[in-house]
Amino acid sequence: MKKILNSYLSSFAGLSSEVWWLALITLINRAGTMVIPFLSLYLTQNLGFTLENVGTIMTSFGLGSLFGAWAGGKLTDKIGYYQTMVGSLFLTGILFISVQFLEGLWPICIGIFLLMTVADAFRPASYVALSAYSKPENKTRSVTLIRLAINLGFSAGPALGGILISSVGYGGLFYADGGTCILASILLLAVLNPKRAKVTDTLKIVENPKSAYFDGPYILFIICMIMVSFAFVQYFSTVPIFYKEVHSLSELEIGILMALNGFTIFLLEMPLIKFMESKAFSQLTNVLFGLALIGLSFFVLNLFENSSILVAGMLLMTFGEMIAFPFSNAFAMKRATRGKQGEYLALYTIAFSIAHVFAHNLGMKSIAKFGFQTTWYTICIVCVVGIGLLAALNKSLNRKKAILE
Repeated sequence: MKKILNSYLSSFAGLSSEVWWLALITLINRAGTMVIPFLSLYLTQNLGFTLENVGTIMTSFGLGSLFGAWAGGKLTDKIGYYQTMVGSLFLTGILFISVQFLEGLWPICIGIFLLMTVADAFRPASYVALSAYSKPENKTRSVTLIRLAINLGFSAGPALGGILISSVGYGGLFYADGGTCILASILLLAVLNPKRAKVTDTLKIVENPKSAYFDGPYILFIICMIMVSFAFVQYFSTVPIFYKEVHSLSELEIGILMALNGFTIFLLEMPLIKFMESKAFSQLTNVLFGLALIGLSFFVLNLFENSSILVAGMLLMTFGEMIAFPFSNAFAMKRATRGKQGEYLALYTIAFSIAHVFAHNLGMKSIAKFGFQTTWYTICIVCVVGIGLLAALNKSLNRKKAILE
């Protein structure tokens, strides 16, 4: 047991104190994101919207995320990652508290759009900060530490969210989300001020940086990440409805099941990433393998009617996520040294935003028209196409690398 513990702790060695502070800020912020997993249930059960209405609102969610990621990249390149992160966190807190008072389809759409625009400006800025605070050889593990903080927050968040819904109703979630965002902005001001924080990445960015929008292989990579995220985001919109309507789970049971995702990541992701880094696989090969597991998680949902299969599906998705996202993020940060960092990492964030724009809406409408089974098989097909594109991209990059060598 001591040997296992020492091995686990050694996987965290060498990370800078700034990365640890950024992880703590992320943990505080994400522990309060209780609204997101329950948003589709809140809109249907508390506000009485139809699935088609929810799809429209989630499209506003995605459009705000898309615009926010783009704006965050521009702001990061122009005014710096620190100022962008502080402003985003504080204003997101105010908006989270305010949006619960909106009524009607279009006011809620506008409110959710503004909320996500401000909230997702944080993401490209945080990736650039993470890259600055990490040595090149530690970037994948630094990403993994931030993901641990995110998922530990998500592990506590849904469970606490289920308790809050049962005790004080959905309104308490918005206050919790807003308060934690404001708290995270205060901590960021206190510990990561550029006058105190130390930049540890000595890798120089190229002069006359090229635009990410003209980097062909990177654009193909972003298309692949859209497919990855298209499948992944279903676990935060259509899958909770599947749990509720098909398997009759309560909000508390849904929260606990989703907490399994965060808890598993907290326990296993860092050792898993350290192990996989010791192998000869490329970053894109690991992303491909992770996407295969995510696709398989939907396939098994159609195989069995027993509710125990939901645990197997969640674990498959979790392991796919643990592999795909750290290595894809590390690939994006490495590629970003070729050009404008904010622009490159904004595009990486935009891949997820595009999925929010289309995936939730298409998923909801597909369920309403064709049912859950057809929808899950369709998502599996999307994953297979993504796997094929990743394999082709990996082969192309390896061929170019061999020529250069």
